[in-house]
Amino acid sequence: MIPETFKMRACVQIDISALEHNFAQIKKIAPSANVMAMIKANAYGHGLVSVAKALPQANAFGVATIDEAIALRQAGIQQPLVVMSGFFDEAELTCMLDYQLTAVIHHFDQIQLLQQTSLSSPLGVWLKIDTGMRRLGFLPEHAASAHQALLDHPQVKKPLVVMTHLACSDQRNHPHTVTQIAQFNQAVASWPGLRSLACSAAMIDRPQIHADWVRPGILLYGISPFADQTGLMFGLKPAMTLMARLISVKEVCKGDSIGYGATWVCPKDMKIGVVSMGYGDGYPRHAKSGTPILVNGQRCTLIGRVSMDLITVDLKNQPHAKRGDPVVLWGKGLPVEEIAACAGTIGYELVCKVTTRVPVSSV
Repeated sequence: MIPETFKMRACVQIDISALEHNFAQIKKIAPSANVMAMIKANAYGHGLVSVAKALPQANAFGVATIDEAIALRQAGIQQPLVVMSGFFDEAELTCMLDYQLTAVIHHFDQIQLLQQTSLSSPLGVWLKIDTGMRRLGFLPEHAASAHQALLDHPQVKKPLVVMTHLACSDQRNHPHTVTQIAQFNQAVASWPGLRSLACSAAMIDRPQIHADWVRPGILLYGISPFADQTGLMFGLKPAMTLMARLISVKEVCKGDSIGYGATWVCPKDMKIGVVSMGYGDGYPRHAKSGTPILVNGQRCTLIGRVSMDLITVDLKNQPHAKRGDPVVLWGKGLPVEEIAACAGTIGYELVCKVTTRVPVSSV
């Protein structure tokens, strides 16, 4: 039997009350719009089913794949589920009908399949227009024929929702965003139905495009979509806290090197701690020396390279720290945005990449 202390070498806590608070803040930001809560990629690492159950107020949930949607249906989630990749073949289309899923239509092959297939029940549809992302979606000059084909299909639910995705909305005042909005508005000006343009960043920065549906993702989890701000600045609360423990405390001497590559050398005699956390748990390997870490709630700093299972911390701000003391890598008291900046990445990636060997609990 594994001792309880070893089970908790590292863990993630998901704060359900923070998710509820963040959703309420989102409704304040976009009070008139329907909310499709984006919970793809295991709800950005926060737990697909548990997040969906924590947000019964959501008008719909957005997922990336049919498998994610099926898992939600099997867990009893009844809200509309919008599959952002849509369907690829007849088997997937049939599956969407069986589980009453909504498809994002982004390619003429999907429309042709709809026209050639005898549908057992009506299909909910969002039509995607590519106004400048150049990933999925119909170019504006082709969108009208796609829209009309869906309107003419008797088994496609009406009204249709028409959407686009903004490539640079996390960069304030970017001219590409202005161009995309203008292209979208021009393309759909005379169409019946509903509109959706705003993801998290655009919800905050461009309230004039909230339209009928907003699609918050990272905001739900208390994280800012902007590189120079944290979720706390928008009244949000971090939903994920990544924790570990000090498993060793030792005195080292001036001139000693710390960790792989001997990249960090002690400037003086000092006390260091070894933390039960590494890139095998999802902590970013490229986090640089000086990255903040909380030990007993006090800020300390990472020193040396991140290893697979361990990191090392300067304990000058916690001289009385001892083996077993708690460590926070990000979350309550330490915004994940700060860690992302120190690792040359974004908060989205960090919360999505916590590995399966780290146990998760909800509080």
